[in-house]
Amino acid sequence: MTNELVDLAIFSGRTYPAFAEAICAHLGMKQGEADIFEFANENIFVRYQENIRSRDVFLVQPFFPPVSTSILELLIMIDAARRASAGRITAVIPYYAYGRSDKKDQPRVPISARLLANLIETAGADRVLTMNLHAGQIQGFFNIPLDELNALFPVSAYYEGKDMGNYTGVSTDGGGE
Repeated sequence: MTNELVDLAIFSGRTYPAFAEAICAHLGMKQGEADIFEFANENIFVRYQENIRSRDVFLVQPFFPPVSTSILELLIMIDAARRASAGRITAVIPYYAYGRSDKKDQPRVPISARLLANLIETAGADRVLTMNLHAGQIQGFFNIPLDELNALFPVSAYYEGKDMGNYTGVSTDGGGE
């Protein structure tokens, strides 16, 4: 482990632990250990198994199904890290659910993407790292730094020069790149 990574800790929620493992393997470091489980009444419990005081903590949790559980689990992970005196908490959210709910497009509907941003901030995150938000204005919903990575370039580089035959890449809707 290099000196730059000594104060770094990466933890995963239960949604996609293999992704956090791959990040840690790429960085040559061990993933942080935490107990995360649900009680019989479906309340989520989080306890970090190591000291994270003053450390730079990254919490990896894509909002995959079950989406509501994934979101609440991340919020509880953030709160637990804050209460454990983490130095900085970065929520790593490769897929940001409710991205299509970025505006009030009809009467009496929420702007759920904004609500989710507020919840992440209120829980105690210092920064958010995400990929390919559905709409650019979601960045403005946060009052904390948000880094939006774009998968288009590494994916394009991967397939460039490969014999793809008659394959075609398509977007799910007209807003895709």
